[in-house]
Amino acid sequence: MKKGFTLVELLIVIGILAVLSTATVLVLNPAEILKETRDSQRLNDMASISSAISLYLVTQTVNNPPFTTITNCTVGTTVYGGAAGSCAENNTRTVGATGWVNVALGNTSGGSPLSVLPIDPTQSTEHYYVFKADSATTKFELNTNMESNKYSYSASPLKAGVEGDTADGGNNDNVYEVGSNLSLLP
Repeated sequence: MKKGFTLVELLIVIGILAVLSTATVLVLNPAEILKETRDSQRLNDMASISSAISLYLVTQTVNNPPFTTITNCTVGTTVYGGAAGSCAENNTRTVGATGWVNVALGNTSGGSPLSVLPIDPTQSTEHYYVFKADSATTKFELNTNMESNKYSYSASPLKAGVEGDTADGGNNDNVYEVGSNLSLLP
């Protein structure tokens, strides 16, 4: 006598596996995990650039003004952070004064801590990087838009005080802000 599974038993097992895999996909939500991954990259990029600029400022002399007052966006837009503003599109990644962070990071003592300037993982009209500096005070601000529920205030307005947009201390709850003066951008 041959032993094996009947067709009904196989269909029941396949059905159970389908239900379990569907439940796993719904619980894990791979699209949200990808958004969180991109947001983590944005947070790392902002921290790296902010640290590089801070190091640059520490190594500069008084006779070398470090900043211009141009606002640069890595994507062309006239509205950033939910407010209208003038933003020059510049997605050049060089660490010289011609990159989207128009600071001569190569003049840092010991050379630039960054080989190239990072850009947003999606680089779209909704997700991009913004840089603004004040040449008189050597203060700067970097902004980016978050997209995941974990980091984005706009995705979940009831989450005030989470680690993303609202916890950065800036003046705009719709974007993540980092720098030495978080009120330079709207």
